[in-house]
Amino acid sequence: MSSPSPAAIPSRVWWTIASAALIVTVAMGVRQAFGLFLSPVSTDLEIGRQAFGLAIALNNLMFGLAQPFIGAYADKHGAGRVVALSAVLYAVGLGLTTLIGDAVGLNLTLGALVGLALSGTTFVVVLGAVGRVVAPERRSLAFGVVTAGGSLGQFLVVPAASGLLDALGWHGAMLMLAAFCVTMVGLAVGVAGKPQAPAPSTATPASGSLKDALVQAAGSKSYWLLNAGFFVCGFHIAFVGTHLPAFLRDGGLDQNVGAWCLALIGLFNILGSWLWGAWGGKRSKKRLLSALYFSRAVAVVIFIAAPLSVASALLFAAVFGFLWLGTVPLTSGLVAQIWGARYLSTLYGIVFLSHQIGSFLGAWLGGLAFDATGSYLSIWLASIALGLFAAAVHWPIDERQAAPLPQPAAAE
Repeated sequence: MSSPSPAAIPSRVWWTIASAALIVTVAMGVRQAFGLFLSPVSTDLEIGRQAFGLAIALNNLMFGLAQPFIGAYADKHGAGRVVALSAVLYAVGLGLTTLIGDAVGLNLTLGALVGLALSGTTFVVVLGAVGRVVAPERRSLAFGVVTAGGSLGQFLVVPAASGLLDALGWHGAMLMLAAFCVTMVGLAVGVAGKPQAPAPSTATPASGSLKDALVQAAGSKSYWLLNAGFFVCGFHIAFVGTHLPAFLRDGGLDQNVGAWCLALIGLFNILGSWLWGAWGGKRSKKRLLSALYFSRAVAVVIFIAAPLSVASALLFAAVFGFLWLGTVPLTSGLVAQIWGARYLSTLYGIVFLSHQIGSFLGAWLGGLAFDATGSYLSIWLASIALGLFAAAVHWPIDERQAAPLPQPAAAE
């Protein structure tokens, strides 16, 4: 039987996908602008790059630690209320950041509070909502479309944030970003709705109890290999997103080059997320992931070996952007393919926690290495080694669907 044409897909499905993509556009667009604040905030508060890097690292860690719990709540009660409450928390956290005066306050606001808010407004929660309404054969592509929303936000918001920094200073720019986050409250309606348990005739591998699904995934070597690979993704993304603008400024390039590099990463990842997601619906997801991580390692080798210039920076941004978040539709798609969509937010949330532990280290160690040595070279070299490691660990993953779990007993 042929797959349904786009016109045959219910409008509710399109509305869910569009809302999810717009939510990620706002949440990740604002998040990717934080690297622009490193220099002005560090200078104003008289703290080192390590201190700012630690705040972003805590942001990433809190982002990840909350994911399994928030994902489980969304799997039970729906994504709408999670997104709405988290959007308010996001705005409050950014607003409070403008009132702090030291590194501790930065860690509590931009670090912990905003990190918690991100866990409820980004991929884990909204992809769970999308995965439950999209047919399995279209899931990887739909995830790619939503992931591209994060890149669209990066392309649009980062240059805007750079302009706001020039016009209003970092306090005013942060407040404007806080106001922008409030728009997600309205968008939450599009992903609202309590998840329904599948009928016995349509049971998927993880259609039983949440406990059984967690036990099954934890006993799978493939699940832990996915965790290991996604750790590397987080390290790469956080290091480049947080420290690339400063690295370029240290090399004598204008601040705006860093902003446009982050924007260019977002622009090319719109294409990359969509294509990697589309390819994942037709080809082996694990092999695509291996190819993606290997390509990242090669891109970094060429970038640090070549003389630094505006052209080399923009070229690196374009290439790395194409590889930026293509991991998301492939990794989340593998989780859904092997263990089903019923508990996708929970199971993918745990994998995403590994991603955020990597993000913690990428953001923090970047600043630590620079303050200790005056250079980012050691972290660039670590990024190459980790890319090769991730390319290797995805190869042995078993992509076959897991055995269905026993169905919960019906209430009498």
